[in-house]
Order: sequence, then C-alpha cells, then structure tokens
Amino acid sequence: MVVIPARAGSTRLPRKPLRLIAGRTLLHRTIAMARAAIAGRPGVALMVATDDPAIAAHAQAVGCDAVLTDSAIATGSGRALAAALALPSPPRFVVNLQGDSPFQPEGALRAVIAALEGGAEVATPVIALDWATLDALRDHKTRSPFSGTTCARAPDGRALWFSKTIIPAIRNEDALRAAQPLSPVWRHVGLYGYALDALRRFEACAPTALENLEGLEQLRLLELGIPVMTVAVHPPRFDSSGIDTEADIARVEQLIADHGDPTPPL
Repeated sequence: MVVIPARAGSTRLPRKPLRLIAGRTLLHRTIAMARAAIAGRPGVALMVATDDPAIAAHAQAVGCDAVLTDSAIATGSGRALAAALALPSPPRFVVNLQGDSPFQPEGALRAVIAALEGGAEVATPVIALDWATLDALRDHKTRSPFSGTTCARAPDGRALWFSKTIIPAIRNEDALRAAQPLSPVWRHVGLYGYALDALRRFEACAPTALENLEGLEQLRLLELGIPVMTVAVHPPRFDSSGIDTEADIARVEQLIADHGDPTPPL
C-alpha cells in the first residue's frame, strides 16, 4: 500500500497540503504523481492519511481514498502505519510517500517497491548530485537551511547517515570537480518503503535524540539498527526537495514557469 501522509499542522507552512503551487494544491500534485507511478501495478493501493477532515475531503474530491488518523501521531511513517492497520487485511509492504514532495524522480516509487520485493526491510531513493546541482543546493540552504536532506551511503547502497546539512564535507573539492562530473553528495528523496514488521518496530520506539535534533525520522531506524537500503534514481525534470517554506513554493513555481509542469494530469 502507498500512503500519502498529509498533516495539517506544519509549523513552517500551516495547512501545507492545501497550499496552491501554480494552480494545483500540493496534495493534488502528490496524488497525481503517485497514481501515474503505480499505474499497471495490480494489488497496489493508494490512500491519503490525514488528521484533518478538509484535507480528507480534498483527497476524495480528486479521486483518492482517504482515512482520518489521530492528530497525536508525530511522523509520516507513523501515520502510514495507522492507515495500513486500519485495513481489514494489512499489506506486506507500506510505502510512505511524503505529501510535501510531489516532484519525485520518474521511477522512484517503482524502484522502492522493487527493493522491498527483493528483500529490503526499508528502502528509500537517493539522487547523485552533479556539481551545478550541489552549488544550487548550497545556495538554497543559505535561505532555507532545513529544506533538503542529504545522505551518506556505503558502496552496497546501505544508508550510513542522513542530515539536513550537506554531507559529506569535501576536501580538495577543486581537484574532484576537475576529475569527475558527479559530486560525492547524494540528495535524499522523501519516499520510504517498509516491510510491515520494520515499520511496526519503528513506530513502537520513541523518537531518538539525534532524530529530534535533525528533524529526520529515518535516523531512528539507523539508531535501532534497522538497515535502510538506498536506491539510486535519475534526477527529476527539475531538481526540487520537499516543500517546507514560502521560499520553496516560490522556487518551484519559478521552475515550473521555466521548464514546464512535471505533474501528470489526473
């Protein structure tokens, strides 16, 4: 099951799922992207999980099932688990497709599902940043320092760490730029797939100190010793991390104006 958590109470961007981006709501865009990604996959359900009746009604108005979940649930993955357990028969796998990341790379959702079917306990996509994109991310973080997440990963794809800062630090960067087109920085895409048991273990544990400091729930998995497999995917039509601030909305609207709208029609 693919679940889109859509909480009303964002502190930086209140009622974020209903905010308009170039004429379509953030939630509408995420639903459209998810529906296109799972088209032709029998047995994959799509649902919005929210704590707000207006958000649920909006999801249903654009043709997506929705369930109301407890407003006390602190994380998107916890909300996804609540939605999964509300079903008469819980699914083997649950994908948490964050509602504030509608401009996913093509194939990311399918790649995560494939990794779960291949035996991963948790899977999430990452994008290798070229130098120009890394420069743009650095510039963006001067205005929105907690927008956008990077990942350090082992050669086999296991995630070693995630951070709102740009990791790793790069010594002798000029020489590295001259030697290769891609930087060593991977940007994390806001999409997580879980085997149901791994998601239950995650939600049964209280948030950890490092998770709270970074504001990144996936750090709890690493601290619990649950391996997170990253899957490398191609960049989307234009590079965009999650929508967290007014500056993010303005930036994405400018990208749409410059490069066209990547959101498929419903």
